[in-house]
Amino acid sequence: MPVHELGVAARRLATATGCRPTRLAGCARNASTATTANTSELQDLEGSSSLATSFSSSQTQSFDPVAQSQKRKGQLPPSRYQFRPPKYYRGPLHPHQPPKPSDPASREFVPGPFSLPRLQQTYESTIASDLMALSYQHHPPGFEPAVKAPRLRQWDESSPYHKNRPLRAPRGSDVLNLLRRPITFRNLPKLDGVTVHAFVREATEDSAALHVASMVIQAITGQRCTAHAARSNVQNWGLRAGKYVAVSVDLRGEEMYHFLGKLIDVVMPRIRDWRGVKGSSGDDNGNISFGFKPDVVALFPEVEVNYDSYPPKMIPGCRKSWLNGEVGR
Repeated sequence: MPVHELGVAARRLATATGCRPTRLAGCARNASTATTANTSELQDLEGSSSLATSFSSSQTQSFDPVAQSQKRKGQLPPSRYQFRPPKYYRGPLHPHQPPKPSDPASREFVPGPFSLPRLQQTYESTIASDLMALSYQHHPPGFEPAVKAPRLRQWDESSPYHKNRPLRAPRGSDVLNLLRRPITFRNLPKLDGVTVHAFVREATEDSAALHVASMVIQAITGQRCTAHAARSNVQNWGLRAGKYVAVSVDLRGEEMYHFLGKLIDVVMPRIRDWRGVKGSSGDDNGNISFGFKPDVVALFPEVEVNYDSYPPKMIPGCRKSWLNGEVGR
């Protein structure tokens, strides 16, 4: 007998015998049909909801959140929505100061870096410890440094014109060198920034040369250039004051290491008959500066892949300055 005919046969049997079959609780045909549930199944359920709890008028009037907060000994932890950084910076004297960019609540917060550039990892894992070992100076207990002569010399008072005169410069030079602190693990020499500068002499006659130079510098550095105007008139070079003749880019952080790695690994090995950077290109403060001709600038991959997009005679040469930010601080 099919399954769907069992119900029909059961009803016919009940009608013939005069007995009404009992329906099991919870076995209704439709969900809307009222069902009778056993009381044993509902014993664990609560009779009333917590939302329906009523408070007396005395309890409602005695509740004072201000007095409760004053009685509290310690302050509650601040909420992350308690302070919103201002949208605009209104100066250092404004009562609402924005948090530091390193604070996650700041509008200028940028998460990361999640991975350091290869050159920065090499510096922190290898070069920094080597510099510390090379610059280490051992001073035994009881060591007293030698007394140094004053940097500026006194006048010998041999002439009445020596009175009230400023102190004399050091002997042999009119320039005072920067004071250097002993190198420790706190001020190891470290690359602080790179400045890429290009002077375009043809920009005095045609401004298109300056636009091409800015496009090339922006392509190899990945940063927007800043144009510079001549400060004074130079007749030999054809410069006029106020005329824009140069562009420059300052690189810091991750962009600086990426540019340095590209220059050392890709561009420098392809220079023909290159003898390296001259030892006299730096100064006493750890800064190094050297330049490249236009044919070397064309070896950068960003310029080489789009070489036909640039006029061949307008690709400029550029000068790079590597700034050391720790020596002399």
